[in-house]
Amino acid sequence: MSTQVVIEGPGEHRLDAHAPREPAAGEALVRVHAVGICGSDREVYQGNRPEGYVRYPLTPGHEWSGTVEAVGAGVPTTLVGRKVVGEGFRNCQVCDRCHAGETTLCTSGYEETGFTQPGAMAGTLTLPARLLHALPDDADLTAAALLEPAACIAAAAIKANALPGERVAVVGTGTLGMFAVQFLKANSPAELLVVGTRPDRAELSKAFGATDFRTRSQELPDDFDVVIETAGSASAATTAASLLRRGGRLVLTGIPAPGAEGLDPTDLVVRQLEVHTVFGAPPDAWAHTVRVFGAGLLDPLPLVTHELPLDRFPEAIELVGSGDPKVGKVLLRP
Repeated sequence: MSTQVVIEGPGEHRLDAHAPREPAAGEALVRVHAVGICGSDREVYQGNRPEGYVRYPLTPGHEWSGTVEAVGAGVPTTLVGRKVVGEGFRNCQVCDRCHAGETTLCTSGYEETGFTQPGAMAGTLTLPARLLHALPDDADLTAAALLEPAACIAAAAIKANALPGERVAVVGTGTLGMFAVQFLKANSPAELLVVGTRPDRAELSKAFGATDFRTRSQELPDDFDVVIETAGSASAATTAASLLRRGGRLVLTGIPAPGAEGLDPTDLVVRQLEVHTVFGAPPDAWAHTVRVFGAGLLDPLPLVTHELPLDRFPEAIELVGSGDPKVGKVLLRP
């Protein structure tokens, strides 16, 4: 018998015994290898998640990797034993947005693993097999636990459509920012600038492919073709827009606090900026992420700084919100 984290409500959690749920038709049972913690998990624990985007009591965990142990009727048995990651959005597959491949815009309502459906902070996870993405047999499952945030950035990179030789930039130096650097580097840019508030991230940014690193207090250029913003603040969005040339392309992935003010619509129109946003990752972004990871062009491991057992969940949550520059990605190991 394994264990699971259960959040009863804001600030209340317990560690319970966990029994695997046998997969029904169309489902798969996955043995969880590792599960990541991000700011949205902290929101769930603290009660700051927007209404409708969490359902208590809940086993959290939407960033995970594992191995398929069993499958239900209608699922190929060849999936058993495969290393996998999985999409979080439980889309309906029948609405017009799902048919268009825009599953994160499903009109049947929001359902997501780890927020409204049981997540991976447990020994096993049972979910629709159609959400799984198989990994190469030699994949590092610890590294693969970070492919969910990577897929969100892959969605941003696809929308940015950066071409070889273009000048590109990333605003933000957290996990998402470092993934953005790696995805943009793979497109052979002429220049890749990273802008952040943490000078200690300069070395890692350049190791991932950045050609320059600057803090927001330094003088910044204004002639980039593409900018991906990952910091999640109104000021970061403004900084990102200011880096662009006229007609440049901006992709926002961070979610500022409600009511935040930022981009000037007059500036957007006069400079004819192309603005995109990302919330979650549709299937094409997941498939792209798994391909890039399998090709060795995406290296999540340097971002992992802590691996803790499941019963140290409260400590992990505190680490994520500590602001300590020595804390990168925190993983729990069931």
